[in-house]
Amino acid sequence: MSDLSNTPFSLLELSPMKEHETVSQTLANSVTYAQTADKLGFNRFWMAEHHNMRGIVCAATSVLIGHIAGKTQNIRVGAGGVMLPNHPPLVVAEQFGTLESLYPGRIDLGLGRAPGSDPITSRALRRDEQRAEHFNDEVTELQALLGPYKGDSPVRAIPGEDTNVPIWLLGSSLYSAGLAAKKGLPYAFAGHFAPRFVEDAIALYRREFQPSEVLDKPYVMLGLPIVAADTDEQAQFLATTAKQRILALMRGKPLWLKEPVATMEGLWTAQEKMQVENFLGLSVVGGQASVKHKLSMIKQTLQVDEFIFTNDLYELSDRQHALEILASIMN
Repeated sequence: MSDLSNTPFSLLELSPMKEHETVSQTLANSVTYAQTADKLGFNRFWMAEHHNMRGIVCAATSVLIGHIAGKTQNIRVGAGGVMLPNHPPLVVAEQFGTLESLYPGRIDLGLGRAPGSDPITSRALRRDEQRAEHFNDEVTELQALLGPYKGDSPVRAIPGEDTNVPIWLLGSSLYSAGLAAKKGLPYAFAGHFAPRFVEDAIALYRREFQPSEVLDKPYVMLGLPIVAADTDEQAQFLATTAKQRILALMRGKPLWLKEPVATMEGLWTAQEKMQVENFLGLSVVGGQASVKHKLSMIKQTLQVDEFIFTNDLYELSDRQHALEILASIMN
C-alpha cells in the first residue's frame, strides 16, 4: 500500500444547510470547520459554486473565499471551482487578483465549465449556453489577465495583473483532463460526485501532460466523499446523511442536511439505491484504520498526488471529529 504521510489532504466545502438553520448559522459553521482544518494542517479549503439549490449556500464563491481566508491563518483558500462560463474572465481576474493581494500566497482558482445550476438558472445568470464551447479560449484569456502585462492588450485586470494566482482545471470527464494536460495545469477530478471516468481521465492527463511555466510534471488531486468516525459502524450510520442528500438531488428535492438514520430501507427504491451508490462510488467510509487502508489503495491504484474531501455530516462536531481522524492519518 502507498504511504499517505506525504500526501496533502484538502477540503471541498458546499456550506451544507439544515432545513431550520439560517444562512448566517450555516456560514458560521463553515468558518468554524475551516478554522479546524487550518489548525490541523490541511492544505486547502475550496468553496464550490452552486446556484438556486436549497440546502447549499455557496453561490457567492469569491465572497466566501475572502471571508474564510480572513478567518484563517495558513490554509490555502480557493474555488473548487468557479464555473467560468457564468462569469466574464475579466471579472474573475479582478476578484481573484484582489483576493491574492489581500491574502498573498494563499489563494487558488479552480475552474470548471459546467453551469453549477439548472438551465433556467443559467439563463438567469445571463449565461450564454455556447460559452462552454469556448472554455479553452477563456482559460487562456484568464491566464493572460492574471499574468505579467505584455503590452499587447488594451484590457488589463487591475488588480489581478501579475498576481499569477494558481489556476487549476476541474472536471469529471476526459475533456477537462485533456485540456489540463495540454495547458500544463494541475488537474482535479470530481470523484466526489462522478466517479465513472476517474481511471481514464487521470491516465489521459498523465499521458498527454505537457510541461508549462507553472508545472513541470503532472499533478492530480482527487475529490472523494469522506465519512470518518470512531468505528466502521458509526461511520456507516453517519453516511446516511449524504445518501439522503443525493437521493433528494435525484428526486429534484431541496438538498437539506438530514439527520442520519438507522437504515435507508423504505426511503429509496432498489433502482434509486443503485443510483445513489453509483454516485457515491468512491466514498471512503469507516473508522481510522479502514479509512487509511482505503485511501492508501486509491492512491496506489490511481497515483493521486493530493486528496480533497467532501465531508457532509449532519453535526458540525462530527465533521470536526472526521478532520481529526484524517489529520492523524495525514501526520
